[in-house]
Amino acid sequence: MSEMATQILEESLGKIVLVRLRGGKKLRGKLKGFDQHLNLVLGETDDTTDVENVKKLGDIIVRGDNVVIISPPPR
Repeated sequence: MSEMATQILEESLGKIVLVRLRGGKKLRGKLKGFDQHLNLVLGETDDTTDVENVKKLGDIIVRGDNVVIISPPPR
């Protein structure tokens, strides 16, 4: 993982991020932690894949090889 990506993720800790996974699933949750493999710990997570049927997932761990995009909060 690049130094810039690490810095952006560190600045996003404790904030809401949007995550897109392989297979098209979309998650929104508070970034609680991450590692060099892009494994993520998210809190208060919602599955927003179907905007008309948002599912509450709570605290989850996302395996890094499933992550396609992480969108940090606006600055």
